[in-house]
Amino acid sequence: MTRVLFVAGSGRSGSTLVTNVLGQAEGVFAAGELRYLWQRGAVEDRPCGCGQPFARCPVWTRVMKEVDADPAAVAADLRGGLRMRRLPAMLWRRRVDAHPAVAALYAALGPELVVDSSKLPPYGLLVDGLPGVETRVLHLVRDPRAAAFSWRRRRGLDGPGDPALMSRPPVAKAALLWLVWNATTALLWRRSGRYLRVRYEDFVADPAGVTARIASFAGVGAPDIEADTVHLAPTHAVAGNPSRHRTGDTPVVVDDEWVSGLSRPAFALVTAITAPLLWRWRYPLRRPAAKGG
Repeated sequence: MTRVLFVAGSGRSGSTLVTNVLGQAEGVFAAGELRYLWQRGAVEDRPCGCGQPFARCPVWTRVMKEVDADPAAVAADLRGGLRMRRLPAMLWRRRVDAHPAVAALYAALGPELVVDSSKLPPYGLLVDGLPGVETRVLHLVRDPRAAAFSWRRRRGLDGPGDPALMSRPPVAKAALLWLVWNATTALLWRRSGRYLRVRYEDFVADPAGVTARIASFAGVGAPDIEADTVHLAPTHAVAGNPSRHRTGDTPVVVDDEWVSGLSRPAFALVTAITAPLLWRWRYPLRRPAAKGG
């Protein structure tokens, strides 16, 4: 039985940092965004979180030896099967069919708790239906105005020197995706008994306490965190924000640049689109004051 903690929600929610922190605990494998393993890892040979190219990482080399598949074909199958236009059918069926290689991948990951930060709810539904996989869902949410601002930053997929950039959707699309994916996550798992919702802002305010809460939910021990600093050893996160490569003593601090950096029209637009969930998850409708003053 493979145990998976699936981090669900929308992009730019802080999942990379949360995954890396959880990955410091004994018996936890921080796998990163596994839905991208086939394309970014196996096809493009992008760096693993440990710094090695995917094809030379000893962990992923071992895992992929147990998976007999054409990575490009699996990547294409996932892209086609997880399109947003298929979402109504997925919600009706409460099931997403998986390529056999995906089941083989999770079976090969071993006995540790796998933290999969793929976030996309349809992919989470796919993982939830795999044979031999026991899934718990960590629903990580962040203020949508902060997420929209973060999406507009220019970032290389694997750091500043990477010419391939992470996607930069306009604020309206970022807000709509935030609303759809977070509402879908709650709809699918909120009443399942295998669901925990955490606000990223609460994690940043109390990293040790919130990490311990997540670890207890996942059935593992919590890593050591001193005040607002965590020591990050390399993980084998296969895809995600380039900050997955960060190691050493890492402060867990509030990133509130968006409070002053997000334009007034953008703030109003994102607030209007996401208002149905803002009040429910204790986010203010008005622009808050920056923590620095």
